Amino acid sequence: MRRLHLRLLLLTSLALTPFLCQAQVRLPNLFSDHMVLQRNMPVHIWGWSGPGEEVTVAFHEQNASTRGNDIGQWSVYLSPELAGGPYQLIVRSTTTATISDILVGDVWLASGQSNMEMPLKGLPSAIVKNSSETIKSATQPQIRLLRLAPKSSAYPLNDISATWTACTPETAANFSAVAYFFGRDIQHQENVPVGLIDSTWGGTFIQSWISFDRFASDLNLSQTFSWYSKMMDQQADFSLATVLEKRADEAAKEAGKTLPVHPWHPGPDSFTPAVLFNSMIAPLTPFPIKGVIWYQGESNSLLALAGMYSHLFPALIMDWRSKWREGDFPFLYVQISTFDTTPGVDLKSKDFDWGTLRDAQRRALSLANTAMVVSLDVGDAQNIHPPDKETVGSRLALAARAIAYGETLEYSGPLFRQAVPQGAEICVSFGHANGLNVRGGSLDGFEVAGEDRQFFPASARIDGSRVFVKSGKAPTPLYVRYAWANAPEANLYNDAGLPASAFTSEEQPLVGNVSR
Repeated sequence: MRRLHLRLLLLTSLALTPFLCQAQVRLPNLFSDHMVLQRNMPVHIWGWSGPGEEVTVAFHEQNASTRGNDIGQWSVYLSPELAGGPYQLIVRSTTTATISDILVGDVWLASGQSNMEMPLKGLPSAIVKNSSETIKSATQPQIRLLRLAPKSSAYPLNDISATWTACTPETAANFSAVAYFFGRDIQHQENVPVGLIDSTWGGTFIQSWISFDRFASDLNLSQTFSWYSKMMDQQADFSLATVLEKRADEAAKEAGKTLPVHPWHPGPDSFTPAVLFNSMIAPLTPFPIKGVIWYQGESNSLLALAGMYSHLFPALIMDWRSKWREGDFPFLYVQISTFDTTPGVDLKSKDFDWGTLRDAQRRALSLANTAMVVSLDVGDAQNIHPPDKETVGSRLALAARAIAYGETLEYSGPLFRQAVPQGAEICVSFGHANGLNVRGGSLDGFEVAGEDRQFFPASARIDGSRVFVKSGKAPTPLYVRYAWANAPEANLYNDAGLPASAFTSEEQPLVGNVSR
């Protein structure tokens, strides 16, 4: 009898084995109802099944089949699709997965720290201009939203927890304000569906968004690990977010109010190289996109870090482009705005170097298919989260129309090209300089320096697409800079109403009638 029981048990186990080994076909959460697929590019669909199992994919009159590999991974490519929808994606194996209400259009990734993360509804300590009216009108059937939860990882992940949603007042209220305004403008101008991916975390450092592969291949980034070791040794968090939290907490205590919530505060490993790339970028890289909009830099404005941004930022752009394998896709970004870090905190403005950080952002324009939005004129010297996100989003959309969509229009404010010393003056020439003009009185924000590189405030005058600058305190100026202070007075524009970028000529080889 015992043998019979054992034989029956063995036969039952063998009969059940095929069913136990069969795995449900599964897609990453990037593939969900209401998603947007990138138009005019091969449609990449991937997921998991049982090892060796056949998988068939059907999408808008296209079909493909493959098999799961030894660990159940599978991947197929379909031919590029034109903008349209809604469509349905059906994936069959031993089970069937169906994704509905799919649009084909343009997918844009929005990333960075709190000024990109800040939602349309604002924060307890920061508002978004015209927030209520914008949210009420946020029913946008041709815009879809995907908002990732902040998360770090020591190794690259292959999936996210978030799924796509329709764009409604309820979903838009919690979505990046800058990204929403950008996407709304793009959808209106291009008349195609737009998918927006919000992968942001306030207070974070740029090095956490760069992959370990890039750090391993770029010796210019080695200094990052020295700083990281110092931070770990001191068991300290010197981020700007921490300083601002302290200011807000002390103000609340003095007023007898409840301490505020700080949703932009990063985790303790926010300065750790690659941890946010691993969790919030790596899972997205197999998914074709149109381009990236980026707004970050405030945390890296610390004096010990600002000088490294000239290596870190281009490294991030090149890193992400290499991971997506789409070539030099458009990378559009915001130059950090104006802010005075001095009042009410024990760190002084000299501990931060926003001028160097802004200039590093400007110099990243040497990379192909990049554009920079200047936001100095819509900042708030007393608020690191300025409320005017619509202007920033609209300027990013203007840059996208030129860089990504090939429209002929002015999309940039005046950009420094060259400085030539001419006796008591220094002549500064600009690109994007049609109709240079001053808003409000005299032309402010310029400084000049002699050979000792000690800068003094200077007077400036416009002559066509050039500006001539001088100061009695530097009678033979060799160098010039503009909008260098943390909260500068800067009022140079072009005829498109776009403000000039901060810059310094110190990295430029000396030219002109200079004898050294």
